[in-house]
Amino acid sequence: MYKLAFFVPIDDAESVKEAVFETGAGRIGNYEACCFQTSGTGQFRPLSGADPHIGAVGTLEHVEEVKVELVCQDTCIHAAIAALKLAHPYEEVAYDVWQLAEL
Repeated sequence: MYKLAFFVPIDDAESVKEAVFETGAGRIGNYEACCFQTSGTGQFRPLSGADPHIGAVGTLEHVEEVKVELVCQDTCIHAAIAALKLAHPYEEVAYDVWQLAEL
């Protein structure tokens, strides 16, 4: 079992979550599409060669985003990450993956 967390602009959150859920991620027992999300502000400065979805090269940008956290079975973690990268509007997706211990 893994925990996947990613950051996404608020306006894109639902479509990105749905793409990840379609891989089987976010299932807990008899429930699907399970996640927790928190709001915050992300920041970045696109460098030369970047093609930013939001902002401009060389300019520091602040974006209202959500952090989405969900669990994912071993059998679908790679598909979930692939779907995340494909559905996400940013060319560089910020995400974390933790392998969870079974107790």
